[in-house]
Amino acid sequence: MSIIIKLGILFLNIIYLFLKPLPTKNKITFISRQANSPSIDIKMLCDQLNKIDDIRVVVLCKCLESGIKSKILYIFHMFKQMYHLSTSKVIVLDSYCIVASILKHKKNLKIIQMWHGLGSMKKFGYSILDSGEGRSSKIAKLMKMHENYNYVFVSSKNCIDYLSEAYKCEKDIIRVMPLPRVDLLCNSELSESKRNDIIKHYPILKDKKNILYAPTFRKNGNDTDAITELINNINFDKYNFILKTHPLTEVNIENIYSKNIINDRTFETLEMITVADYVITDYSAIIYEVALNKKPIYFYTYDLDDYKDNRNFYINFEKEVPGLISYNASDIIKDIDNNIYDMERINIFADKYVDNKINCTKKIIDFILKIMN
Repeated sequence: MSIIIKLGILFLNIIYLFLKPLPTKNKITFISRQANSPSIDIKMLCDQLNKIDDIRVVVLCKCLESGIKSKILYIFHMFKQMYHLSTSKVIVLDSYCIVASILKHKKNLKIIQMWHGLGSMKKFGYSILDSGEGRSSKIAKLMKMHENYNYVFVSSKNCIDYLSEAYKCEKDIIRVMPLPRVDLLCNSELSESKRNDIIKHYPILKDKKNILYAPTFRKNGNDTDAITELINNINFDKYNFILKTHPLTEVNIENIYSKNIINDRTFETLEMITVADYVITDYSAIIYEVALNKKPIYFYTYDLDDYKDNRNFYINFEKEVPGLISYNASDIIKDIDNNIYDMERINIFADKYVDNKINCTKKIIDFILKIMN
């Protein structure tokens, strides 16, 4: 396997030699493999950048899915990424990008890692090498995982140590720059506008209280049983249930029918927060977004011990998360029925892990324009 990887990297670098002489343009390229369409953060940045004359904005979004066909198609997509790496002034990533890390770039190219999640609750990257959900340390070294970053964005100074460890980078390249989504969650007008869009799409959501369940992605797991257990404990005379799983998560709840269950694939999870009255999650970074939007949050941690063994956390999970932690779905729904939550704890959590909550989109754009020049 290592020989194949080395040959593949050599092949890509040879091709890149012919691309690097191409002239650098006044161009910003966003690259993501989180989904096949741009995230709300990329959209918000592009909406503003496209208003600036003489700057070209390119967005390359393609999810790296399982299966031979998908992987072959992604290799061809990498050639497209390489062209824009060779002709852009700034590259903005929201996840690991193979060609950004393994290639030797022009000296004037600036690469920003703007990770797709707020805060830094669960460990990733170099923090979990050779663990259950982590990469092999041998593969990480061969693939130069998270190398070549000029800047790394974090949401708070309290996350700097965690991200420095995750990317194995120096702290002096880390900048406190919360994601643009913070503007959406903290601006009541933007939040209400998005809420109205969702209710227009799902009119049923205006009739009852809405429970949003947004679990984390499990590399080696399936959430169907846990989701079924939650559903079986919900009184649908009082609530609607919104399910937002990761795009790569496979669940089968077709055998459970209720007009009050919405298995949504139209909106982003953070957008769905705006219509939620209560949010249930487990170890997802969505907790920071929920806290910013000042919604009650509950932690359905039926596999907490296994998750600690396979991944674990940067923060002290049991002490810091601002809500009920339970292995039992009925406990979660009981607290929701009784409207039990602590908004003061939720606000303290948000303040600790998101330093700036105003004009986040503008601050990132100003930073990008500054390093372009």
